[in-house]
Amino acid sequence: MDAEHQITAGFMPLFDSAVLVAAGELGFATREGIDLTLHRETSWANIRDRIAIGHFHLAHMLGPMPLACNLGLTPLASETIVPFSLGLGGNCVTISNAVWAGMVAHGAAPDLDPARAGTALRAFIRERAGAGHDPLRFAVVHPHSGHNYELRYWLAGCGIDPEREIEIVIVPPPFMADALAAGRIDGYCVGEPWNSASVAAGTGHIVTVKALLWRNSPEKVIGVRKAWAEQSPEALAALLRALHHSARWCQDPANHAELAGVMAQAGFLGLPPAVQMPILTGHLQLGGGAELDVDDFFLPFDKAANFPWKSHALWFYTQMVRWGHVAHTPENLAIARDCYRPDLYRSALKPLGVALPGANAKVEGALKIATAVGATGAGLVLGPDGFFDGQIFDPDEIDAYIASQKSGLIRA
Repeated sequence: MDAEHQITAGFMPLFDSAVLVAAGELGFATREGIDLTLHRETSWANIRDRIAIGHFHLAHMLGPMPLACNLGLTPLASETIVPFSLGLGGNCVTISNAVWAGMVAHGAAPDLDPARAGTALRAFIRERAGAGHDPLRFAVVHPHSGHNYELRYWLAGCGIDPEREIEIVIVPPPFMADALAAGRIDGYCVGEPWNSASVAAGTGHIVTVKALLWRNSPEKVIGVRKAWAEQSPEALAALLRALHHSARWCQDPANHAELAGVMAQAGFLGLPPAVQMPILTGHLQLGGGAELDVDDFFLPFDKAANFPWKSHALWFYTQMVRWGHVAHTPENLAIARDCYRPDLYRSALKPLGVALPGANAKVEGALKIATAVGATGAGLVLGPDGFFDGQIFDPDEIDAYIASQKSGLIRA
């Protein structure tokens, strides 16, 4: 039988594309009547442009990128919505061995603690500045990325001004490890496996992780051309069900070896399964022989990992405002709030009888432990979701949150 729906999707070679890749490669899409064609891209700018001009119906995207499209921050923008999240966590901050040695001299330890690492980095940066050295250069994958905003949030929270005390440049994810090894950058924030790749090569050290900067926080999403979503609601709903089944399969440890084998193929990551296992197990090699287990390092399904929380979109929006990427206006706030679409997620998955959050947004950073919450269908557990600096983000108090961040850009 021919597939009922033809869908073309773009993705980047990062492990957090796994739910989309597995949906296509392991038959979840086919079982929902979808002929899913996947296209690997080399940069997030390509993903953004190709969805804008109609080459893709949807794509693996950075969480803030659809907001940037809708807010007019991109050269080729088409209205983009987010009906599905591809997981929580999965990023690290990796630095050169030379920077790590400098941080160790100021008290850093291989424990991934964001506050300790940030304090040591601040001392090393000030020491270098006093000696007349150029600022350290850190890379992120795109200006409108979770990586850029979480790196800045961490640095500012540790008393480092990311606008003046370091240089931030853009490097595509697959080039990060090579750029570090070549000495072109001193550190970077990227998704796996490109942190573990530097550690495996002996050229980098992981100093902290997204899962500790903001626990169980959003990362990649499915960005969908709004015009196509409105023209093809049945195809989109079928895809969301396929992605749901794929995400559940990806979460199961019994399937991790098979999933790593799929992702190892040249058309996806092209890296050995062993380099991919850290994101699946949370057991990280940090560099220099140090290793550590990280709770909830990356979740492709558990803890409502696929639900497109409006509070996630709104936190990204506050960071866009904080760093001067967009003005805070009622119109822009409304655009940001409307970008993530939990209504589409619910309507597609309701027939499956699965756990669906009752709310569209939540207070971020309030849960200190894993907590059962109200949901339709089966039971649902969320959190912990704390920020490393103890801050709380209440999406109903956006103005106050933005004002507090503006007045406290640098918290020493």
